[in-house]
Amino acid sequence: METLDYNELAVPGVRQLKPYTPGKPIEELEREYGVSDSIKLASNENPLGASPRALEAVREAIDDLWLYPDANGFHLKAALAEKHGVDPACITLGNGSNDVLVFLAQAFLAPGLKAVFSQYCFAVYPIATQMVGAEASVAPALPADHPMALGHDLRAMYQRIDADTRLVFLANPNNPTGTWLSGERIREFLASLPGHVICVVDEAYTEYAESDELGDASTWLEQFPNLVVTRTFSKAYGLAGLRVGYALSNPGVADLLNRVRPAFNVNSLALAAARAALGDHAFIERSRTLNAAGLVQLREGLEALDVAVVPSAANFVLARFDRPGAELNEALLRRGIIVRPVGNYGLDDYLRITVGTEAQNRRLLDALGDILGD
Repeated sequence: METLDYNELAVPGVRQLKPYTPGKPIEELEREYGVSDSIKLASNENPLGASPRALEAVREAIDDLWLYPDANGFHLKAALAEKHGVDPACITLGNGSNDVLVFLAQAFLAPGLKAVFSQYCFAVYPIATQMVGAEASVAPALPADHPMALGHDLRAMYQRIDADTRLVFLANPNNPTGTWLSGERIREFLASLPGHVICVVDEAYTEYAESDELGDASTWLEQFPNLVVTRTFSKAYGLAGLRVGYALSNPGVADLLNRVRPAFNVNSLALAAARAALGDHAFIERSRTLNAAGLVQLREGLEALDVAVVPSAANFVLARFDRPGAELNEALLRRGIIVRPVGNYGLDDYLRITVGTEAQNRRLLDALGDILGD
């Protein structure tokens, strides 16, 4: 039988695709490097773990694993609708918010159409755009000496919108930079968009934002029918292992997203855990308080080492060093500490560091002090 060139068989958008590279798991690090007692400050997970209410809900739901989950997620949608003051018809559930971002590309992008996003944006935006064969129009970020270094430049993004543009992606706060936009500026941007452009405001880290300056984009849906807001349970709610997120939008947009959404894309344990986690306000407050203190600890500790830190409203900091991030990452791995090098974003001298517990943050800072002092 003739040997096939599978790459040639693939559609063009997939042929050139570079898959998303996740943070290294603790088990993999300890297996490869022969270390133990490792800590992971790489994937912006909640160091407090999962919501206790969510864990209890999983225990109660586990006996029904032989049944398919509710494909429509009725009870979770009802809880989300109450939280955001929207109709359940405005909600699309995803296997993490990554899922709904891909649905948006599938529903609204194609060859000949464009998506606009910032230079240092979440990696899934360009991946989803390329996957469907659409064009990525990348706006330069704010310069490194700007007060909101490497953040979104809305003027530059607006200048890239044309008749072929269908999606604009804004992350607030942004990953991997941690930078943010005020709610007022986003509202002004939304009001300036032509009707054929859908703006996606990705609020994956919004529960960590201490200031009301960022606003809550979900409260603007009636005013802006071309607005889509995405959220996740993977960060502050501590449910990264269960993979559940959602989009809020005009019902007409949600209807289209639900047409491409696979049935049963959110499993029964995730549905139960997410619903319970929504009501665990005390856990979110504990997470926010721990994170606020950790941001200060990391920023002050890094600055004491003469390391520049980008402003952050999320649960991580982006730090710039005087040497390649990959080199520092390797040295930290050998000490049992996993952080995130971001050379794939074009940020070769930076590391993204998740806020951990006080002890974890101190271990990271002490290790960096030893490495940088050598």
